[in-house]
Amino acid sequence: MQRIRDYEKMKYYEVKCVLKPFSETAADLFSATLSEIGFEAFSITEDGLTAYIQQSEWDESQMQQAIQDFFLPDVSISYTCTEAPDEDWNQVWEEEGFQPVVVGEDVVVHDVKHTDVPQVRYDILITPRLAFGTGSHQTTRLILRMLAHMDLEGKHLIDAGTGTGILAIMGIKRGAAHVFAYDIDEWSVENTKDNLLLNHIYNNVEVVCGDSSVLEGQPQTDLLIANINRNILLADLPRFSKVVRKGGQMILSGFYLSDVPVLKEAAAQLGFSLLETESEEEWAMLLFVSDTAGRCDI
Repeated sequence: MQRIRDYEKMKYYEVKCVLKPFSETAADLFSATLSEIGFEAFSITEDGLTAYIQQSEWDESQMQQAIQDFFLPDVSISYTCTEAPDEDWNQVWEEEGFQPVVVGEDVVVHDVKHTDVPQVRYDILITPRLAFGTGSHQTTRLILRMLAHMDLEGKHLIDAGTGTGILAIMGIKRGAAHVFAYDIDEWSVENTKDNLLLNHIYNNVEVVCGDSSVLEGQPQTDLLIANINRNILLADLPRFSKVVRKGGQMILSGFYLSDVPVLKEAAAQLGFSLLETESEEEWAMLLFVSDTAGRCDI
């Protein structure tokens, strides 16, 4: 497989960030900021986080701007950048894998490595690359639980910021007729395509690389799902509103409970009514319905 060999050749920088004062919330928010400028993997440390970026994507001026624009003004951030040791990331995953993630009573997400997988209604098989998750994050679990009980039979879906493609796969397993999935990261797009094949999904999912501008010309959808950080959601909501049909629904997650009021207000201004709010720990998910007919003239 040429894609895997190409991944293995990539060189990375390891950027160690120190946050003062440190909190997991600040580290999580800063990792979301770094993901917008090309960083692909993160780990929380005792005083901050370590982040990884392809050397070809590194731009120190963007890093400094991200620190300057960080919206927690009382947190100071310093960093050091070194070349990350070469690793065969695909081999690491083959050797270690990840523990199956069970979501409620209906869904399990797992890799090919483990055989101790509970028998549930919806079995999702993935091989995550370095950059992407395994379904263990609270926001992914919130959405999976919601999708497991929604009527998706014959519906058309949009998966904005698809990541590993877990939500697109779940949509098809729940009977969706078609999913249009996109992500700004090329790795994510290729990873999603691989995971579709692992789940024997050969048709009905279109995956493209790009930001929300790829929604231009897309037919109106029955359900749009976006598991992205708050700032990107606020920027993309006008485009979302134009592709969700009247009576269609929108699931938003990827943000904290404290962000709910601003997102609710922004969505309301675009013709969405809030149907349901769910949360897990400090993370939130919102389900909306569109009160107005969307337009595709983005």
